[in-house]
Parts: sequence; structure tokens; C-alpha cells
Amino acid sequence: MHAHTENRPPLDRPGVALRYLCAVLPMLFYGVVLAVIVSGERDRLPAALVDVGLGLIGLVLMRGRRRRPWQTALATALLTAFSTTATGPAQVAYVSLGTRRRWRQFVPVAVVSWLCLAVRSSWYGVNQATIVSMLTGTAVLGVLTLFGLYLRGRRDLAASQREAALAAEREQLQRIEQAKLAERVAIAHEMHDVLAHRISLLSMLAGGLAYRTDLTAEETREIALAIQENAHQSLNELRTVLGKLRRDDAPEAPQPTLAHLDALFDEVRAAGQRIEVDDTIENRELLPPQTGRHAYRIVQEALTNARKHAPGSRVTAVLGGRPGDGLRIRVSNPAPYGTAAGPGGRLGLVGLAERTRMAGGTLRHATRDGRFILDARLPWEAAHRDSTGDRG
Repeated sequence: MHAHTENRPPLDRPGVALRYLCAVLPMLFYGVVLAVIVSGERDRLPAALVDVGLGLIGLVLMRGRRRRPWQTALATALLTAFSTTATGPAQVAYVSLGTRRRWRQFVPVAVVSWLCLAVRSSWYGVNQATIVSMLTGTAVLGVLTLFGLYLRGRRDLAASQREAALAAEREQLQRIEQAKLAERVAIAHEMHDVLAHRISLLSMLAGGLAYRTDLTAEETREIALAIQENAHQSLNELRTVLGKLRRDDAPEAPQPTLAHLDALFDEVRAAGQRIEVDDTIENRELLPPQTGRHAYRIVQEALTNARKHAPGSRVTAVLGGRPGDGLRIRVSNPAPYGTAAGPGGRLGLVGLAERTRMAGGTLRHATRDGRFILDARLPWEAAHRDSTGDRG
């Protein structure tokens, strides 16, 4: 298939009928002229019949203008040297060839069409009428040339608009898919944070039951109830996260924020994790909920990592910040020498780094003086004062 055929519009019955109408009208006009001439000069009847016959042949040849455009245009142009009624089919085939804008074919056919016009105009001698006919025919040929090129331009424009619309639709679909993927990645991070926290608590509680032999029956019952409660909460939180995957229009469950940190600290302490908290956050009610959510998950994951890599050790959490200065989260715990990371041991840090980046903050971690230190900083813009507020 040639490159130019890809923009060719599909055939339609109204379009085909219009093309044949444009070919037949000139045939009828010249047919009437021939009838008038024959009525006055009977000896020109055979020539008139040949003229009409060649015109009908040109009308039949028009059917090949799409499969063999330049051959059809050339053949019908040659017919016009001997037939006036073939002018209509020749003009339609010529315009059709012009819409393809193949200059190596179009220019020779245009030259042949003009020569055939000259031959037909001078068939009965050269006089003033011949000159008028040549000028008129040349003007018509020029108009047909411009019209064919104009139609080609219209088709190219329509094709480019269709391609642009398809490209925009593909881009929109791609953006939708990327948004869905980003949402699923966020849900995966959420699932990791929730399950890692709960499972590590369950592991710590179960470890207490397995290795401690000095527990009373009441203490054993409390630990068993704590395990049951954490398992129940794990299932509920997992069901909530998976529900977001199953139903795009499902209402989002309330998410933890900075206000839930005290409950988190109480929970891990109840499970046996030793933690010291230094909280100096000012105007915490002004912290954006989304930032508070990220802060909660960062602290939760940091405590989970401490339970995994330094079980039984004391963890220190330092929280500080205020509007305009940002929010700082610093969690540290002993880093025992020679402790190797377990399966996925560094995935928690990767998830923390990604969550902090999504919040527009920075995350650093290092081991200093035998302690592993996790330092996260999140942006916290200053609240704009109302113009009627107090001024110092």
C-alpha cells in the first residue's frame, strides 16, 4: 500500500453518486449541444455518435479511478481529444488524481489533458472561437487542479485531526492506567505498613508466651487476648485495604494521623516494646491531614523495624516542629553488632524513603555510636494569617 492511500476516505454511496453526477452533467450539456448541431447538419451524426460513445466509455472507466488513478485519468484525458462528452468523466478522474498529490503522475496527466484540449479545440481549424475555447478550457483545468489539491489538504487536515484525537485518547487512557498503578502502589505500601506492624506485634506477643515461664495465668490470658485483638485488627485493616482494590468507588476508611500516635505508642508498649517519646510539636492541629498520615506511617514503620532488628531494646522517638519550620521525626534504637538483616530486611527503609518522597520530605538513616538513627523531615507550611488578625 502506498503512503498516500492511508488517508484516503472510505467509499460511501452519497460520495460515489455525487462524483457520477459531476461526470454526467457535462455529458448531458454536450449531448444537448451535439443534438442541436446534428439537427442542423445531418452529416455530423456519425461523429456525434462516436463522441457520445467515447463519453460512455469514459464513464465506465471512472470505476477504476481509485485502484488505478493515474491510468484512469490519462485514459479519460485522451478520450477528450475526440469526445466532448468525455469531458465530465475526465474532469472527475483528474480531480481524483489531484487529491493524491503524486506529482510524478499528476503533472504528466495535466500536460496531456491540456494537449488534448488543444487538439479538440482546433479540430475544425484555428479561429477566434478556438482561442476562446482554449482559454476557457485552460482556466477550467487550473480550477480543477486547485480544487483537487484543496480536497487533498482537507483530507490531510481531517486525518491529522483524527490522529490527534486518537493520540489524545491514548494519552488519556495511559494517564488513567498510570493513576490506577500509582493508586495500587500506594495501597501496596499501605498494606505493607499495616501488616508489618501487626505481624511484628503478634510475633513479639507470641514470643513472650513461648519463652517466658514466669507468667501467671492472668498475664498469660492478657497476652492471649492482646494476640487475639491484634489478629482481629489485622484482618479488619487488611479487609479495608483490599476493599479499595475491589471497588473503585468504595468510600475510604478514616486514615490515622498525628493524633493517633499516642494510641500507637500505648499499643506497642502493651505488646512489650519499650519506647521513650519526646514530643515537642507545636500547633499540631494545624498540620495537614495528609502530612499527619505520612508521619504516622513513618513512625509506625520505624517502630516495626526496631522490633525486627533490635527486639527487646529501648527505642527513642523524638518528634518536633511547627508551622513554617517543618515536621521532624527521629527514631533511634540500638544496632547490635553483627546482626544481619532478614528476608526483606531493607524493604522497610525503601518503603519509608518512598513515602517520605511522596510527602515532599527527606529521609536519612545512619548508625552512630552503636545506635541506628532514622531521621525524617516533612514539609509544614506556615498558616497564612487573616488580614483581620492581631498584629504585634
